[in-house]
Amino acid sequence: MSEIQFEIDGKQVKATEGMTVLEAAQNEGIYIPTLCHHEKLEPFGGCRVCIVEVEVRGWTKLVVSCVYPVEENIIVRTRSEKVDRIRKTIIELLMAHAPDSPELMKMAKEYGAVADRYEKDPSFCVHCGLCVRYCAEVAQKHALGFVDRGINKEISFIPEIAAVECNDCKECFPLCPTSYLQAAFVLAQSLSFPETEPKK
Repeated sequence: MSEIQFEIDGKQVKATEGMTVLEAAQNEGIYIPTLCHHEKLEPFGGCRVCIVEVEVRGWTKLVVSCVYPVEENIIVRTRSEKVDRIRKTIIELLMAHAPDSPELMKMAKEYGAVADRYEKDPSFCVHCGLCVRYCAEVAQKHALGFVDRGINKEISFIPEIAAVECNDCKECFPLCPTSYLQAAFVLAQSLSFPETEPKK
């Protein structure tokens, strides 16, 4: 693997070919916020919170840093007026779904986001996909999946698998940035596989 040198926030950094901008920044201790990234999972690019500005040969573009590969001599800006404005909007849109999420509240304070900017749609899920991807890629249980698409997309437990696997696992629960997943499991358990509820 060849070594690549480029700039992040005025600092010259080195990275290995194939790394993403987010990984390179994290290795250098440079903070880029993210909700859908996890070191054990394949890059997803779902939440868009990790958006940064990249300058390539004088041309500037906005990219999602968790999926954008490092390139020689690019200039990365993790904070700029444009980046901050877009991040603020993304956070506000996500807060319409999960206004009480500790992660989002922390980000909102940093970027001046307002929780009630957009009409509430309290699904309490921000579609980061951490639970679905962890269950498939790490736990390899496949007990969770996405249902529907776009704004109607939801996380759903697959009853015949979840009834067998989830009670003894629950490794994905702490990953949820909104704490929605545990409540969704309890609901799914009571409706779809009540026979698995622990005996009192």
